Amino acid sequence: MNPNFERIMSEASRLAQGAIQKALASASQHAEGGSGQPLHRLAAGAKNTASPMNNPAFQNSMAEATRLMQSGNLQAATAAIQAALSGAAAPASADDLNVIDVEAHEVGRQAPARPQPAPTVKPGPSGQFITGSHTEGTAGSREYKLYIPPASFDEPLPLVVMLHGCTQNPDDFAAGTGMNDAALQRGFYVLYPAQTQHANSSRCWNWFKHNHQKRGRGEPALLAGMTKDVMSRYNIDPQRVYVAGLSAGGAMAAILGDAYPDLFAAVGVHSGLATGSATNVQTALGVMQSGAAPGGARTTASPPTIVFHGDSDATVNPANGEHVVAASAGVHKPETQHAKSANGRNYTRRVYKEAGGRVVAEHWAVHGAGHAWSGGSPLGSYTDGAGPDASEEMLRFFLANTLPAKH
Repeated sequence: MNPNFERIMSEASRLAQGAIQKALASASQHAEGGSGQPLHRLAAGAKNTASPMNNPAFQNSMAEATRLMQSGNLQAATAAIQAALSGAAAPASADDLNVIDVEAHEVGRQAPARPQPAPTVKPGPSGQFITGSHTEGTAGSREYKLYIPPASFDEPLPLVVMLHGCTQNPDDFAAGTGMNDAALQRGFYVLYPAQTQHANSSRCWNWFKHNHQKRGRGEPALLAGMTKDVMSRYNIDPQRVYVAGLSAGGAMAAILGDAYPDLFAAVGVHSGLATGSATNVQTALGVMQSGAAPGGARTTASPPTIVFHGDSDATVNPANGEHVVAASAGVHKPETQHAKSANGRNYTRRVYKEAGGRVVAEHWAVHGAGHAWSGGSPLGSYTDGAGPDASEEMLRFFLANTLPAKH
């Protein structure tokens, strides 16, 4: 066995025992305090967190640490172990409620040490999937994966930013959506930012926090800065940059489109929520369940948007998808099509056009589908292979839209 692996895991075991004892003591005090209904019962599907070892987030962190160790990335492995132990020792708080089937916990601005950004990699004879990182001032740091298409594509290429859902990571999301395969065939870059457990205990993008919903602040600023950094180092067409996401990632994609309409030419929201739907955990839980109409921050400058949502989604009410498309469609009336996907699911597609024929919004209601990427691969999590191909339809929608040239 690798001596470094033995050393770090031995230290992790020692620290874990102390963390577990603290967490159990905290849980015992909370139970004896007679504070009424336990916090975990206030959220649908919340998990039993009495023991950190039974906490899926803790287990995921330790599994990730092992993977990083085996790959030789000792610094990242140590950070993952520290994240797991930090989360295990922390007592429950109001922000630890279950959001999109996971616990959401926002931490302060202080970001953990991150590896330096990866140098620009020249395209090779085949597609490449590389790791990098980006730091954006007080907004913090995030790692990412970037798909680079082959060198056979010489002209400036589009960029699609893909925001994963809770508990997912870039590799999982890439496998489930098949976006890298599409990029290899068509020629475009794909950027997969990675949320951390330091920022959210189950790697959700913090769409439901008021300080992560506007231009120049929090995660929108970080993700926009990361996008611009990648654009500056690769042969990317600035008029053809797009953003899409699933669930919490879909909600953050909607926020990015509204906050940075000068950066993103079109937006894809899958099983997500509209900008302004919630400003804290409590309202997020309500709007996820009921689909209550959001306050809305959309403007006429916001990019065209395509929405996918399963009408049997029990995690994010399908009404939220209606709110997303309504914000983009405005007063325009839809053209409606009822059809069946090649893989078996019926769907209803609504297309909203301006008077001149330009499409400003599309809504795909996938009948019988739950909280999963429509047409996705079983190689990734949260996918439904029976539905119409959301990746293909989003790419079609994206590539029909470009930003005006900057002079």
